Amino acid sequence: MGTAVIIGAGEGLSASLARKLHARGHNLVLAARNINKLESLQKETNATLISCDASNVTDMENVFKAADRLAGPLDVAIYNPSARVRGGITELDPDAVKSAVLTTSFGAFLMAQQAAKRMLPNGSGSILFTGASAGVKGFANSSTFAMGKFALRGLAQSLARELHPQGVHIGHFVIDGGIRASFKSKSEDEKNTDSALEPDAIADSYLHFIDQPRSSWAWEIELRPWTEKF
Repeated sequence: MGTAVIIGAGEGLSASLARKLHARGHNLVLAARNINKLESLQKETNATLISCDASNVTDMENVFKAADRLAGPLDVAIYNPSARVRGGITELDPDAVKSAVLTTSFGAFLMAQQAAKRMLPNGSGSILFTGASAGVKGFANSSTFAMGKFALRGLAQSLARELHPQGVHIGHFVIDGGIRASFKSKSEDEKNTDSALEPDAIADSYLHFIDQPRSSWAWEIELRPWTEKF
């Protein structure tokens, strides 16, 4: 196994991904705005930590330069960051909306560009994007999140058509439901219904996706609890 980069690392899904990729033998680079919160995960996975504003070109370049210094080729790049600005269209602050969209989708472009530059010469690798139900259906008072996630999905679909024939696997994951880390106050009865997605279970789906034979590659998977309406 070579190197895996996770942008927007933290608790929940990204921590599960980091642990599972480490267990497979990947060298890890974990990037986040605040890397102090990652100290425990760093010790557990022997990861390289780097501070990164995902929408900043130089920051993203530095993340992948750090990956270049690790042993093995770049095998996996995962983009998790997103930003929400809730409210009616007449109330939204344009600057806040711009910043949120840059984080949710433009940063994903920056990651994909850096990853593709390293994967294409090898004709292999996986670039994965964490999406949401907002990327396939826009909700009232959530136009900012919808713009970012629709753009993310469009990026992934376009890149799949461009890069699959060149050996680079693209994945967009529609996370349609709440992830368990966001449900700490739920009662035991609610937990027992599996009404939230378990981070480890989502991470397993990412790894299954990475391992797909190229004769039957997917580019998108929807994941939701069995109780979630859609």
